[in-house]
Amino acid sequence: MADERHGGGRAAQAAVQPGGGPAAQAAVVLPGGALLPRRLRSADRETARLALHAEWTKLRTVPAPAWLPASMVVLTVALGAATSATAGCPAPKAGGDPVRTALSGVMLGQAAAAVLAVLVIGDEYGTGMIRTTLTAVPRRTVALAAKAGVVAGAVLAAGVLAVLGSLLACLLVLPALGVGGVQGCPALPPSGGPMLRAAAGSVLYLVLVALLALGVATAVRDSAAAVGAVLALLYLFPLLATVVADPDWHRRLERAGPMTAGLAVQVTVHQDRVVIGPWAGLGVLAAWSAAALLAGGLLLRARDV
Repeated sequence: MADERHGGGRAAQAAVQPGGGPAAQAAVVLPGGALLPRRLRSADRETARLALHAEWTKLRTVPAPAWLPASMVVLTVALGAATSATAGCPAPKAGGDPVRTALSGVMLGQAAAAVLAVLVIGDEYGTGMIRTTLTAVPRRTVALAAKAGVVAGAVLAAGVLAVLGSLLACLLVLPALGVGGVQGCPALPPSGGPMLRAAAGSVLYLVLVALLALGVATAVRDSAAAVGAVLALLYLFPLLATVVADPDWHRRLERAGPMTAGLAVQVTVHQDRVVIGPWAGLGVLAAWSAAALLAGGLLLRARDV
């Protein structure tokens, strides 16, 4: 028995020592004697890296998705500046929130983020290139994860520019809203606390909307249908909440809607009047995005293409 135990130990050592034969290159010994291919993890990492590089190349070179991040920045900043100029200078007692007003363009910029995410996979279904993609990356979860990573990175970069541009535009359009405001206007808070949370949360909101759109597009496999479904999902809940007379159902719809709940992260004043907390609301949107990606991933694995 001792010889067998010592023999098993020598065999396990030979499997991991350099030059120990084919086993040394093929496997490593895990606790309990289980064998794991030595190069499995490194091969997976290399596949994921190549998939990310391929998706980034496609995003940069395909004309339609390439200009959408820039349009997201322009739309967000333009609407935010226009809203700030139109809103004037509401008194804080009347519910004025200059930060939320400056970031109101996110409600329009999210449409560009959603379209970008849809086209990343929807165009491939439309042209048949999805077969080439899945042939090059047979592990479909890796392929979808690569698309999600590229979309999230592009929207993250554009979202940072859009949010910073919106806040700067608010200061330029309404100098009275600057630090230490004048003429009775509420001042933009310093770059910390609620303002920092609203800015960072708005960027995360755009990223989550894009991931939600990617999951929906993966599930439905049609760009037009996916864009319609995502925009309906985003804008339908606020519309329903405005027409529902029952206060309880009004609160439920605002808490459950991905847009109404997610944009609660922008509130910096009178937070007690919001039906859901800032980070809890963003968590609702994250749950919608995770569910869409999960459904899209499962359908991608279950179908031939």
